[in-house]
Amino acid sequence: MGDSVYDPFGGRGTTALEAALRGRIPVSCDINPLSRILLEGRMLPPDLAQIAERLGSLPLEGSVAIRDGLDVFFHAHTLQAISNLRDYFLDRAAGGSLDAVDRWIRMVATNRLTGHSPGFFSVYTLPPNQATSVVAQARINAKRNQVPPPRDVRAIILKKSRSLLSDLTSIDRQTLREAASKARMLTASADATPEIRDGSVQLVITSPPFLDVVNYRDDNWLRCWFNGIDAATLPIWKVRTELVWQERMTGVFQELRRVLEVGGWIAFEVGEVRGGKVQLEHAVIRAMRSASIQPCLVLINAQTFTKTANCWGVDNNALGTNSNRVVLGRKMN
Repeated sequence: MGDSVYDPFGGRGTTALEAALRGRIPVSCDINPLSRILLEGRMLPPDLAQIAERLGSLPLEGSVAIRDGLDVFFHAHTLQAISNLRDYFLDRAAGGSLDAVDRWIRMVATNRLTGHSPGFFSVYTLPPNQATSVVAQARINAKRNQVPPPRDVRAIILKKSRSLLSDLTSIDRQTLREAASKARMLTASADATPEIRDGSVQLVITSPPFLDVVNYRDDNWLRCWFNGIDAATLPIWKVRTELVWQERMTGVFQELRRVLEVGGWIAFEVGEVRGGKVQLEHAVIRAMRSASIQPCLVLINAQTFTKTANCWGVDNNALGTNSNRVVLGRKMN
């Protein structure tokens, strides 16, 4: 208890949140400021009654500027509500007045923008972490003969909040409050984190980009827009070759060696890419050794069901990453 657990590729903040729930001090870093938005709202979850009261007070029906092209995703009334909600959060953030209830609602709304069920604000589209382009969505609409239906933004946020909070105990809330007071959430590159002290981390758990398999900039363009982030300007790594990827990871491991205490561990999760022809654990092991981190073992998890592939209409195990490897390394001296 009390150890620092660090995720240098924070993403949606799952590692940091789980560390907090287990009484550890969460440290999370990501080059995209969206990562912090998705995490900090969950670190201090409000009560459902507070969420309902705040939602009822939000001015979502006012006249507001609408971004062109979004009508392929949203009904006009839904888009009006989303745009008003966006302006509300941007104004509150600019004025330094965002509170825990705002952060929670912003986090839930960000994750409810687009998806493939009535539980999202949009018409049927890709999973929520894979926003397609306006042109591609127009093609989906034509193929499915669909038009965006009206969605009740407040009701969707409240329903999702009820689901997310249903299993949260009073002990969980107290544990999160204590962890949040010590948590570090950085917007930075994983190979340059001077904000983290030398030897202050006991465990690193992370999963980096798998070469260029996922286009994090394009996939997050809509969530970035909602949060006032210019996705086109983000210096997100998109590496095409294994050699360059290994060089980048060597730089990351050098920084991780600095922040780890002697005896500290790294659990580095990667996958197979290029149809299984590239198994990234080999590049991880070479990068660890170059950074004087001792590789200890590789855990291989072969998945029997690939949910994202299923959402794309692809037969299970036909495409995508169907096995994952966790390379365990240690700072020995």
